[in-house]
Amino acid sequence: MTDIAMKAPAERRLRWPNVPVSVTIAAGWILAMLVLAIFADQIAPYGFTKFDLRNRLSLPGNAAHWLGTDELGRDVLSRLIVSIRISLLIAFGATAISAVAGTTLGFLAAHFRGLVEQFVLMLADFQASMPFLILALAVLAFFGNSLPLLIGLMGLFGWERYARIARGLAISANAQGYAAAVRQLGATPQRVYLRHILPNIASTLIVSMTLVFPEVILLESGLSFLGLGVQPPMTSLGNMVGYGREYLTRAPWIMLAPAVTIVVTTLAVSVIGDWLRDRLDPTLQ
Repeated sequence: MTDIAMKAPAERRLRWPNVPVSVTIAAGWILAMLVLAIFADQIAPYGFTKFDLRNRLSLPGNAAHWLGTDELGRDVLSRLIVSIRISLLIAFGATAISAVAGTTLGFLAAHFRGLVEQFVLMLADFQASMPFLILALAVLAFFGNSLPLLIGLMGLFGWERYARIARGLAISANAQGYAAAVRQLGATPQRVYLRHILPNIASTLIVSMTLVFPEVILLESGLSFLGLGVQPPMTSLGNMVGYGREYLTRAPWIMLAPAVTIVVTTLAVSVIGDWLRDRLDPTLQ
C-alpha cells in the first residue's frame, strides 16, 4: 500500500510537462490581461472618459488614483484597463481573421494546385514584399477610422505565413497514406481538410498565431500612436502612449503605464510562443 502511494505522485509528476518559471509567469500575465479585458467595466474604478479638472496630473500612488491622472483629470488606471480591452480585442480579432484566411487560401492552393496555387503564392509574395504599415496608413487615411475597419485591416497582416504553412503541410499530408485512404472511402475534400488534415497541423498554426499576435499589438499601437488607429473618445494602449508623449517631462506616468503594458504583454506572448514551438515541433525534440 505504501509503495502504491509513493508511486502515484511520481507518475503524476511524469505526466505533467515541465513548465519553465518564465512560461508560468507569462501565462499568468496573459490570464490577468484577459480578466481585465473581460471585466473592465466592473474593475475600472472610474469611467474612462470622466473628467476631474481639479485633480489634473495627479501623482500616482494616492488612494483615489493609483496610477495618477492625465491632463484632463481622467484616471489613468481606468483608461489603462479599457485600453487593454480594446487592444486585445483588435489583436485577437485580427489574428483570428488572418489565421482563417491564410489557412483557407493555403488549403485551396494545396487542393487545386496549378493556376490557383500560383495565384495564392503570388499574392503571398506581394503581401510579404509590401511594407504593411504603409499600406495600413494609406487605407486608413483614405477610408477613415473605425474599429471594424481597423480589425479587418489588421486581419490582413501575416496571412501569407499561415497560407505557406497550410499549403506545405497539406501537400505533405496528401502525399501520406491517411489522407488518401480517407478520400478513397468517399469523404469529401472539405471533410478531408477540416476533419483530418487540419487537426494534424493545428499545433504548427497555433504556434504561428502566438508569434503573429504580439506583432499585431505593436502594429495597432503604432497606428494609434500616429493618430490613425483607435480614435477618441475610445482609447487603446497605443492611443494612450500617443497622448502621453506630450506630457513625458511633466507627467511621465501617463505614457509609461501603457508602454510597460505593451512591452510586457508582447514579451509574455512571445515567451509562450517560443515554448510551444519547442514543445510541439518534433524536429526540436
